[in-house]
Amino acid sequence: MKQPIDNFASGGKDYALFRPESPREVFDFLYSHVKIFDRAWDCGTGNGQVAVTLADRFNTVYGTDISEDQLAHAQQKDNVIYRKERSELTTFADQTFDLITVAQAIHWFDFQPFYKDVRRVAKPGALFAAWTYSLLRLSPELNAVIDHFYMNITHKYWDKERDYVDAHYKTIPFPFEEITAPEIKIVKSYTMEQLIGYLRTWSGVRHYMKQEQKDPTDLIVSDLKAAWGANERLEVVWPVHVRAGYVNS
Repeated sequence: MKQPIDNFASGGKDYALFRPESPREVFDFLYSHVKIFDRAWDCGTGNGQVAVTLADRFNTVYGTDISEDQLAHAQQKDNVIYRKERSELTTFADQTFDLITVAQAIHWFDFQPFYKDVRRVAKPGALFAAWTYSLLRLSPELNAVIDHFYMNITHKYWDKERDYVDAHYKTIPFPFEEITAPEIKIVKSYTMEQLIGYLRTWSGVRHYMKQEQKDPTDLIVSDLKAAWGANERLEVVWPVHVRAGYVNS
């Protein structure tokens, strides 16, 4: 089993503040295929955004993550239980869960042992879903700045696992009976300060900061301001890519 990657051992507060939440359309799609709403497991839960949403429908939700800092900033709900555990090697009992989710995290996992544990803890007929969102889109002028920041300034600082996100999760192994997901997107209204806060949560940006001892967003602030114009807020869109299927059908 490969060594776990924890790119979010710090910065949990910023992650909670600036990372976009999974849209309602993802959950509506999943719920239309879930058979029993008893127990759900959110793997790589981070600050618990998905876990607390699942808790509105499920009796009990477990959220696991290897980052203490992320879990320290996790959203709380009475029927959500957080555990610091590696998703590939959990202590859950066999046939525990009706739904297993991974939002913006499965590309960090060791696929073979993770899927083995998913099969072990999934009830017969349980649903598994993993999703990611790709590069944010704004106006053409701002897109040019963001693309330059991603491709030319920070690209070499990203882990190789980022390739799975750029491929919209089409290249991750998926050994389950797959269900076709609809087209989904996240839409948020951001100030420029919120946009910069979000960019600083990128793992590639955090690697840049650690290696170069400076903030790469400083290199694009003037270009962002010029492209942002006089607007107080602008619409930001992230395309969402979902892989879902039945585990033990």
